[in-house]
Amino acid sequence: MRSSSLFLYHSLPASLRPVVATLRGLYLRSWRYGPETDKLARETLERDHWTPQQWHDWQQQRLDYVLRRASTLVPFYREQWNQPRSNGTADSRQRLDEWPILEKQSVRANPGAFLADGCHPWRMFHDHTSGTTGTSLDIWQSRETVRTWYALYEARCRLWYGVSRHDHWGILGGQLVVPVNRRRPPFWVWNASLKQLYLSCYHLAPDLIPHYLRALHTHRVTYLLGYTSALYALAKQILETKQAAPPLKVIITNAEPVFSYQRQAIAEAFQCPVRETYAMSETVASASECEAGRLHLWPEAGFLEILDGDKPVRNGEVGDLVCTGLINADMPLVRYRVGDRASLPSVAESCPCGRTLPVLGLVEGRSDDLLYTSDGRRIGRMDPVFKSNLPVREAQIVQHRLDLVRVRFVPATGFTDADGRSIISNVQARMGAVNVILEPLPEIPRSANGKFRAVICDLSPADKELANQAGRPDRLTTR
Repeated sequence: MRSSSLFLYHSLPASLRPVVATLRGLYLRSWRYGPETDKLARETLERDHWTPQQWHDWQQQRLDYVLRRASTLVPFYREQWNQPRSNGTADSRQRLDEWPILEKQSVRANPGAFLADGCHPWRMFHDHTSGTTGTSLDIWQSRETVRTWYALYEARCRLWYGVSRHDHWGILGGQLVVPVNRRRPPFWVWNASLKQLYLSCYHLAPDLIPHYLRALHTHRVTYLLGYTSALYALAKQILETKQAAPPLKVIITNAEPVFSYQRQAIAEAFQCPVRETYAMSETVASASECEAGRLHLWPEAGFLEILDGDKPVRNGEVGDLVCTGLINADMPLVRYRVGDRASLPSVAESCPCGRTLPVLGLVEGRSDDLLYTSDGRRIGRMDPVFKSNLPVREAQIVQHRLDLVRVRFVPATGFTDADGRSIISNVQARMGAVNVILEPLPEIPRSANGKFRAVICDLSPADKELANQAGRPDRLTTR
């Protein structure tokens, strides 16, 4: 939601908030789904069994189209190709390895330069995201692109798992559903247009978990999607208090990797499979986990390279994930370094699930630390703090004490004191009464292996234990 919409939403009584959410859902549904959706989803499932040669031919044809369109109709690339080049022949434009690596900052600095001629932003779907690296981006997509993407999602993130968009579903996400200091339900909002129960991931205190479970029962939720850390926090409380979870068909994780201990706890708590997904708002790569436990790539989304700098690595080795989007030809991102590190399997093997889709190996770069609050909550994601269109190039949140958080950030042109106050307010809205120190920097330090950590928890073991003690149900009272 935009800032103005959020203000309207939070100013309404709880009984009217579902109306706003449902209206927003109606708008999203009109963009995402149409009469062609079911047909596109069926065709997607048929392609799951294509041969490698069929995928090679399809990707090459689509790649040729995207590169030709980008070099001639997209201002950013057209300017590059119009400049003198040592090997700049017309034919070289169709060779992907002749294109330079595209960094996030280039897209962020002038996103409009990546729109093809004749594409008007006000006619397109606009997505503003901070991403997992704390670097905000503006992405525009046509209705055809959005619907193509959600048909892929319907097939490989729902139909694979025996559910569909027509089922009631829940999501544990980063939107601030209710103020963080609220101690009485609801901590969720029902979106009737999308059949979606949006649950706050900022209110998972032990004594509030029963309210979440009742909401899942009441709204007849069939499956649950969300941040791995939030799902794990919910599952741990279910297991520790021996509460009865509602019967679900599947748990689908997004935005964060799934560690084995998390998968085990979530599956045990809800008595259903846990499936991991990998995607990004730029829609240049995506993968979903099959029943055999492998992450299968969606070749329609993008052409993938794993690079060390600008050089390919061998299969099995970890490198930068560089993608060329194949769906969004109206805002094409060519050889785009997404900010994650990944690998492809060292040996190509057939998957027991029977699908012939390529497999994505290890994925790094999305694991944020958990932050702790004084009342026993654990917060796994803080990127929504920066989802408003703040003039910040990138940001990192560091927790030093239960009551002290530092926000390191690289300010962009136009950053004001009001923007700083907005960051402080957004952090406190999610963590409660904490002191927030703003630290502007020319650059956010990286770790020794070059990874960017958007959230760092520097709490001492004693502080973590203090937070855990405060989170015990016998230490909390409902207000």
